[in-house]
Amino acid sequence: MWQPHITVAAVIEYQGSFLLVSDNTSRGVMLNQPAGHLEPNEDLIAAVIREVKEESSMDFRPEKIVGMYLYHPNPEQTYLRICFTGSLLDYTKTPCPAQDDDGVIAANWFDLATIRKRASEHRSQLVIQCIDDYLNGQLYPLSMLHNIVPNYMLKVD
Repeated sequence: MWQPHITVAAVIEYQGSFLLVSDNTSRGVMLNQPAGHLEPNEDLIAAVIREVKEESSMDFRPEKIVGMYLYHPNPEQTYLRICFTGSLLDYTKTPCPAQDDDGVIAANWFDLATIRKRASEHRSQLVIQCIDDYLNGQLYPLSMLHNIVPNYMLKVD
């Protein structure tokens, strides 16, 4: 049965540099935004906060949506990526992946020129697409997201 993968990502800029992580993949080490899959019963905001924390140890506050991207890396896979931007609660911390994140081996700040030069190392073309959309001011309010909770999930006292 066909099933799309729903992922979240964060474009985080600080003083002209962007936070990227180094993912250990089947194609080697690749650069990506802090990103990952939506988990069962998780809302999109909680997912991106969790992913940034897991992949960089940074506390992220989502403020805007950069975009929603439908990506087909091959005929058998479809990804829907929701990309956010926002701020970190403490920019003085050094980013580093959490010990229990088995795919991410590093988290670092990169200037735009370096990111463009290293395009062959991007996990997908979504890396630069999200940054370019962010730089072009393509931002949407978080209020466009609605989390509809079915009755069976509501806590009843």
